[in-house]
Amino acid sequence: MKKIYLLVVLFFVISCKKEDVQLAKANVSITKEITDHSAIYIFFDANEKDTVARVNKNNSISTTNWVFNIDKRLPLSLVIPEVMKLQGKKKNSSHTKEGAINVISYADSIGGNLAFLPFTDVQYRFDKEFSKFFIKEHAGAYMSYHNLTINFDKNNKITVDGNDIDREEFIVFIKDFVDFTSEGKTTILHLNFDKHLTFEQYVQNKILAWQLTSNLIQLSSYEFIYDVSKLPECGCKL
Repeated sequence: MKKIYLLVVLFFVISCKKEDVQLAKANVSITKEITDHSAIYIFFDANEKDTVARVNKNNSISTTNWVFNIDKRLPLSLVIPEVMKLQGKKKNSSHTKEGAINVISYADSIGGNLAFLPFTDVQYRFDKEFSKFFIKEHAGAYMSYHNLTINFDKNNKITVDGNDIDREEFIVFIKDFVDFTSEGKTTILHLNFDKHLTFEQYVQNKILAWQLTSNLIQLSSYEFIYDVSKLPECGCKL
């Protein structure tokens, strides 16, 4: 059985056949160990004309847990479509092992170790959707919850239901706001990411939101990676 142990990653770079993936950095470890895994690499390739996300999935065995090693410099516009294809491949495989999970590797810059961000249940809504419109269209499914739309825009600024929130105050603000407005309902945080954000920004923002999870606060399994030019005109702040 393969096992990834707690370890120090020099310069936070993972190498595969003499090619490097620069990992995203964060300051907390969600999961430190993954057993029975296959490694998938998504490389950053840049040339004079464009940036390309190149996928090495040769070791993606559907009966194992999948560790996605994704270069932090890639934009979400390139990463997420590739991840969605791989999710579909695993989901539709007749050999997928029950309970097998998908995780993203990243570097804990405080602990100096490799860490993992689970995303097995994440369903990406790509390009043309945003959570506030999605919730409205599926109001019956969400009416018993306290719903908050969290947006990380192209400048990596944060809004909560259209209101600007300082990153340093985000966790305290959400906790206080939920206490004041939830009326005993479970709160669902609906995460939205501008597709021009880098993968590192995505990981850091996901972990920021993950730190709020509790019995009363949950992250929606739907994540919205949007192109602002393709969203419906609403005359409102996202």
